[in-house]
Amino acid sequence: MALPKIFIDGEAGTTGLQIRERLDGRRDIQLVSIDPERRKDAAARAELLNGSDLVILCLPDDAAREAVGLIESHSVKVIDASTAHRTADGWAYGFAELPGQRAAIAASTRVSNPGCYPTGAIALIRPLVYAGILPVDYPVSVNAVSGYSGGGKAMIAEFEGEGAEAFRIYGLGQQHKHVPELQKNTGLTVRPFFAPSVGRYAQGMIVEVPLFLDRLNGRPKLADLYACLNAAYAGEPFVSVESGSGITGLEPEALNNTNRMQLFVFGSDEQARLVARLDNLGKGASGAAVQNMNLMLGLPETAGL
Repeated sequence: MALPKIFIDGEAGTTGLQIRERLDGRRDIQLVSIDPERRKDAAARAELLNGSDLVILCLPDDAAREAVGLIESHSVKVIDASTAHRTADGWAYGFAELPGQRAAIAASTRVSNPGCYPTGAIALIRPLVYAGILPVDYPVSVNAVSGYSGGGKAMIAEFEGEGAEAFRIYGLGQQHKHVPELQKNTGLTVRPFFAPSVGRYAQGMIVEVPLFLDRLNGRPKLADLYACLNAAYAGEPFVSVESGSGITGLEPEALNNTNRMQLFVFGSDEQARLVARLDNLGKGASGAAVQNMNLMLGLPETAGL
């Protein structure tokens, strides 16, 4: 039986390179590449896009939409790592740990990879919403810091150059492109307040959701939040819920180069700090893409991860 052909469109970019590294050496797939001199040749790209079994798009949003338009074969499966299709009809949201999503991903020919920040935020918020603990109209705030690699080649060059600042907040106009997918996949009816930032380190991220417990349904204790999250991710190979006991601080780089995500519950019985730690290039991008690829091709979900 022929091995499934995988084409990474945009393999020279940050996410594309990381995906290729995870797939190199695997004997259950066949990687195909375009001649570097023909990357901008629409006919050459269309040939590979239509001749592959599964395509992973690591492109800017408009280029990703264009690539999808070049695919005429109905048998080609697509994973889009851009923002272009994260809330689009007909696309499965590629967060396998959400209820029912493994089956949806496996059955779909079009899967949109989640954003790195929403991966952490949704993981923390959705179980509480669906358990009825967090009201759907609660004014949720999401504070986060990521390594500069998430900003692509331009930001990498900027932060690795002389005179780069140590820390930067951005998205100040509250129109960040991650917010629609965050709201849609948590079940919140109120637009979340999203406060992203970037630090002068390459990769790794912390995503935090602060909560006033007396404003939640049933006035839960800290242990109730932990129990809810722990039940939601019991047995998951890549997501774990950790006790915050004895921890006095978290650094963002501990899970770099993995597809793992850790969730923590800190605080008191009055105020909680829910925290997700993950690699923005791992579970937040390339690792999730490989996980979704495995599911779509019927391969072991943890293969290569």
